[in-house]
Amino acid sequence: MVGENNCPLYETGDEFYLSGKSFFPPRNKAPCLILVRDVMKILKTGTPPDMSDTDNPAETVFNCSGCTGLIRFGYKREENQSSSLSKKPEDYVSLVARSLSKFTIFQSLEDDIVKEFTSYLKFDEFAVGDIIIRKGDPGRHLYIIVSGRVEVLGDDEMSLAFMGKGDVFGEMSLLSGNPVGATIKAVKPSTVLYIVAKDFKKILSKSQSLQMYFTRLLAGRMAEINMARSEEFSSGMAGKLSEMPPSELFQTFNMNQKTGVLTLKLADTTAYLSFREGGLVSVKYDGKEGEEAFFELLKLKRGRFKFIPGLSPEEMKAEEVGDFMHLLMEGLRRIDEDDRRFIRTVIPSLTD
Repeated sequence: MVGENNCPLYETGDEFYLSGKSFFPPRNKAPCLILVRDVMKILKTGTPPDMSDTDNPAETVFNCSGCTGLIRFGYKREENQSSSLSKKPEDYVSLVARSLSKFTIFQSLEDDIVKEFTSYLKFDEFAVGDIIIRKGDPGRHLYIIVSGRVEVLGDDEMSLAFMGKGDVFGEMSLLSGNPVGATIKAVKPSTVLYIVAKDFKKILSKSQSLQMYFTRLLAGRMAEINMARSEEFSSGMAGKLSEMPPSELFQTFNMNQKTGVLTLKLADTTAYLSFREGGLVSVKYDGKEGEEAFFELLKLKRGRFKFIPGLSPEEMKAEEVGDFMHLLMEGLRRIDEDDRRFIRTVIPSLTD
C-alpha cells in the first residue's frame, strides 16, 4: 500500500500477495472484498478502476474503488517469487478457515483438515449469466459458493434447482469420474472458492468426516432426483419436446381424448394447456392466451412436458378454444409461412 485516506482496514506500508488468482491479505488483517474485486478486474481485463500513467508496470499505481476511505497500491515483484508464494501464510489460512467454519461442509471436519483444505482454495467471481461449469465437460474443480446465487440447468437448459451461500457443487463428476451432469449458471453476481480435483481427492483420502459428508450429500441429491422422476412418472406422461415435438404431443392428447393439464417447462417460463376429452379449453403461455398462445407453442423445440389428469370444475364447464384440428392446421400453416419468409428474405441477404 503506497498511500491511504481513512481506509478502515489498511495503512501505508501494508502488503498483500497475489499468486495466480489467489489473493492473500496483509498478515493479521481481514480481506477487503472491494479491493479483491478491483484486483480481480485488473487480472481479468487489464482495465483497473483507476491507474496512473506510466510505461513501467513496476511503477504502476492503482486506486481502489473506495468505501468510507481510499487506498493507493502498487506492484512489487517478489524476489524468489516462486518459493515465497508456493505456500499460503499460516495466519491467512487460519483467518479463512475461521471465516468458513459456519459452512456446512466444514462443520464436521477436523481442524487440521479444514486448514489443509483452506490452503488449497482459490477465489473467482462470476457475473450474471456466466457459465461456471457446463454439462458434458470433464470435472476439474469442487466449488463452494461464498455469495450470490446460481441456477442448475439440465437437458434443454431446463431449470432444475438454485443454490446459494454455503452450497457445494461439482462433486459428483469428481467422485464418479463422469462428465459434469448439469450446467451451473450465475443468476446473481457470485463469488466462489474452488479446489482442483487432485488436491480435493488428496484431502478426501485423509478424512473420514469429509468422506461421510459427501456420502450424505450424494445420497440426498440422488433422493431428490428419484423423487422428481417419481413425480413425473406418477403424472402418467412426461418427456422432452426434443423427442416429441409440440404438434405430435398435442395431437396425441386430442386423439386419445385425454382430460387434464399439460405443463410445458421451458428455459425461462412455463406454459399450460388444458384438455377436456381431447378438446382444448385453455392455453396460457408467455402472457398470451387462447389461439395465439397455442400457435406460439407449436414453434417450440426445447423443453420438458408433464401431464396431470383432471381439471378444475370451471375448466370442465369452459368452452373450447376452437376446433382442435383447425387450430393445429392453422398453426402449422403459420410456421410454414414463417419458414418460407425466412428463406425468401434472410437467406438471400446472407449470400449477397
